[in-house]
Amino acid sequence: MRQSILSDCMSTLKNAESVGKDRCTVEASKIVMEALKTLQEKKYIGEFEKIEDNRGGKFRIELLGKINDCNAIRPRFSVKKNGFEKWEKRYLPAKGMGFLIVTTPYGIMTHEEAKSKEIGGKLVAFVY
Repeated sequence: MRQSILSDCMSTLKNAESVGKDRCTVEASKIVMEALKTLQEKKYIGEFEKIEDNRGGKFRIELLGKINDCNAIRPRFSVKKNGFEKWEKRYLPAKGMGFLIVTTPYGIMTHEEAKSKEIGGKLVAFVY
């Protein structure tokens, strides 16, 4: 049963990593693409490409075996520019391990980038 397209993507990534696959496919959407770009920048996944089909497309993702856990955050909690520490403690296992993905007025980015730019946003997912 479909929950949300981002939740399905994160679950697929986590499950494929846990069984040792070297690639997987997920449904395509703009938020999934931006989350995958963030994961790629942080070296949690390798290359990904969009495969067109009659239902909007899919992403084929190269896995590097670096994801221990990841998931979408529901509901999408609002966070002020100085309120990330509470959520880091809740979703990440240790300080400096992993990151939160945040949607801001300036696009999707990690919570570290949002802190450095002194902007808040809404929590989308976590990865470590």
